[in-house]
Amino acid sequence: MRTRLQRTRARSSALAVGAAALATAVVLALPQQAGAADTSPVGFGAGTTGGGSSTAVTVTTLAAFKTAVTGDSAKVVKVNGLISLSGQVDIGSNTTVLGVGSASGFTGGGLRLKKVTNVVIRNLNISKPVAPADGITVQASTKVWVDHNSFSSDRDHDKDYYDGLLDITHGSDYVTVSWNTFKDHYKGSLVGHSDSNASEDTGHLRVTYHHNYFSNVNSRIPSLRFGTGHFYDNYVVGADTAVHSRMGAQMFVQNNVFRSTAVAVTTSRDSDVDGYANLSGNDLGGAATEISQVGTFTSPPYSYTAEPASTVVASVTSGAGTGKI
Repeated sequence: MRTRLQRTRARSSALAVGAAALATAVVLALPQQAGAADTSPVGFGAGTTGGGSSTAVTVTTLAAFKTAVTGDSAKVVKVNGLISLSGQVDIGSNTTVLGVGSASGFTGGGLRLKKVTNVVIRNLNISKPVAPADGITVQASTKVWVDHNSFSSDRDHDKDYYDGLLDITHGSDYVTVSWNTFKDHYKGSLVGHSDSNASEDTGHLRVTYHHNYFSNVNSRIPSLRFGTGHFYDNYVVGADTAVHSRMGAQMFVQNNVFRSTAVAVTTSRDSDVDGYANLSGNDLGGAATEISQVGTFTSPPYSYTAEPASTVVASVTSGAGTGKI
C-alpha cells in the first residue's frame, strides 16, 4: 500500500511540477497508513491476481470447496464458516480463496499449492495443521499472495505434532506474505525445505514478508535456504530464534520490531553453509543477532513503502489478520 502525500494548491505550474518531483523522491520513506488493506500485493509477489474479477462462488462444506478450487480456470471461491479437514486440499492455478467475515477458514489441516501459478489466499483462519500437513504449503509454484490470514495452533504438544504454518519449498518463486498473524506455534514459516536441494532452489525462493505479527512462535520467522528474502515492518514477540538465513540465502531485514525474543536474526545455525543478512532500521528490543556474513541484498527490485519501526506495532496489531479487509 502507498501513503498518499498531502497536496497543497499549486500557485503555478512550476510549483506543481516541483511538488510532483518531491513526492516521487520521498514516497518510499513515508509511513504506511495503519490497518489499511492492500488491493494488490507489494513485493516479490507483485502482479499476482488470482481469480481476478471472476464471479465468486461461496462454499460452506469441504466437498464443495474441493470442487470449487479444482482446475486452472480463473475463479474466486469464498469460504463461509470454519471447515474441518484432515491433510491438505490442492488449489488450482488462477484462484482466489477468500474467507467470509473474520471466523471462516480451516482447522486440522491446510491448503497445498503444488505446481500452480497465480494464487491469492486471503482472510482465512487456518489452525492446528496436524503433521505432515502445513497450514499452507507452496511447492514448485509461482506468483502467490498470502494476505490477512490468521494462522495458529498451540504449544501444548511436541514440536513436531503440528507441521509448519506456511512453508514455501521446491523452487517456488515470487511470493508475498503480508498482514498475517502467526500465533502459538513452534515452526512458523520454512522457505527451502532441505540443505541438499540447491539444484532446484538456487535462483528461486524470492519471498517478501511484510506487516506480519508473529506471537509466541518459537522459530522459523522465517527460515530461508538458498533464496532471497525481504523481511520488513513485521512485529515479532516471544520467539527463540526469529529470522534465520542459511545455505547462502540473502535476507534484507528492515524496520522490524522484536520483543521478548532471544535471537532476532541468525546466519550461522543448523546448516553446514551460513547465510547472509543485512539489517536496517530494526528495533531489536534487546534481542541478540548472530551475523556471520553481511549480505549484499539491500535494494529490492520493486516499489514499496517501509514505515519506520516506531510505528510498526500500532500498524500491525491493528491491521494484521482476518476481518480487516
